[in-house]
Amino acid sequence: MSIKQMTIPGDFILGAAASAWQTEGWSGKKAGQDSWIDLWYKNDRQVWHNGYGPAVATDFINRFREDVALMKQAGLTHYRTSINWSRFLTDYENATVDEEYAAYYDALFAEMHRQGIEPMICLEHYELPGTLLETYGGWASKHVVELFVRYAEQVFARYHHLVKRWFSFNEPIVVQTRVYLDALRWPYEQNTSTWMQWNHHKVLATAKVVKLFREKGYSGSVGCILNPEVTYPRSRATHDVKAAEIYDLFYNRVFLDPLVHGRYPQALFTLLEKHQVPWDYSPDELALIADNTVDELGINLYYPHRVKAPSRAWHPETPFHPAYYYEPFELPGRRMNPSRGWEIAPRIIYDMAMRIKNDYRNIDWFVAESGMGVENEGQYRNRDGIIEDNYRINFISEHLYYTLLAREEGANCHGYMLWAFTDNVSPMNAFKNRYGLIEIDLADNRARRAKKSASWFRQLRDTRVLTLTLDDEWK
Repeated sequence: MSIKQMTIPGDFILGAAASAWQTEGWSGKKAGQDSWIDLWYKNDRQVWHNGYGPAVATDFINRFREDVALMKQAGLTHYRTSINWSRFLTDYENATVDEEYAAYYDALFAEMHRQGIEPMICLEHYELPGTLLETYGGWASKHVVELFVRYAEQVFARYHHLVKRWFSFNEPIVVQTRVYLDALRWPYEQNTSTWMQWNHHKVLATAKVVKLFREKGYSGSVGCILNPEVTYPRSRATHDVKAAEIYDLFYNRVFLDPLVHGRYPQALFTLLEKHQVPWDYSPDELALIADNTVDELGINLYYPHRVKAPSRAWHPETPFHPAYYYEPFELPGRRMNPSRGWEIAPRIIYDMAMRIKNDYRNIDWFVAESGMGVENEGQYRNRDGIIEDNYRINFISEHLYYTLLAREEGANCHGYMLWAFTDNVSPMNAFKNRYGLIEIDLADNRARRAKKSASWFRQLRDTRVLTLTLDDEWK
């Protein structure tokens, strides 16, 4: 064992994240303001663990002052969340603002500034208005791209003086991958063309929002929060390396390349054409994307992804899926989070940092989500009622260590943000696995209680020194 100490730069973000739908609840929501995630919950409640979903969530919309005080207590410098597009407007075509809901954000931002916490805001975190999915097919429609820009225009006009770090999407690849590529979530439709169209229109929407923000002359930045999976081949063999490269192409480069470099990889066009996957794009759209790349990236990192070359032939009647080129691979002996079923490999942050440094013009970025979800955390409660989540402290320490190490080696990484500030609702998982610095007690009116990690995080922020013990001895 060895003890390491690293200084945390004074301008380095130490924050936490959530989203509107995972925290706010439906209090005050009007008829017709369901998001996609609300409709999924209403149509398919049985797949959500113990029936918990976005209806109440953590009731943040009514308890945000209490929660902002806890943010300050836990030492957060920044808090990232979203504005719920489906609730911010009452008329999506004409971008008519719901003044009641907007007033809640007026008050939230004022309270955050009063407590010295900087807001960072996503325009969409799975909160596509449900009626736009039902009427137009959601992000399959170019009209929805234009409606999103109208929505963004209203948000920027109202809050540009209060929020300086904006993001078009959080994890823009996720919804269409779960719905249209893998057919795992409502409304369950396997359609690879629709998947790619959603990808493209979210890239296009980001470019349009960046262009709007700059033309208006607002101060601040516009980026995007991505969840690239750090992908490793099973072996050095050519067939395994190719499998990893193609996985990376379809799930990582499909957003990284156009957002940072302004262009899709040629291999993506080639493979989609080869497998007869049509998608609608124009030279003007590609030019717009080229001219309006993002200012910064947030990168969500939880676990590595490992693949190998496929061992079976693709069934001729099965529609094309990127899995044509790869199969998942589980590394024997890997370190695991037994609750979540995810591998723990802190070095993924360093490896992603070096990739951004070398392949993506060392763009400004930060770790936008990193955290450890644990089931039945009550078993770790001490006599004083505090959950002693040493496993979370260790997880954060190791991942932050590799973040700071990458920064020392030239990566343009400006922060580390936890998922999440409080325990909150996740898709299907609901409150099963807990991620928060702050406990949400479902049996006691969602009472808030700081875990051990909250006081540790506050000390980390105050001292700006990370001290950890690494298991690096030859034994």
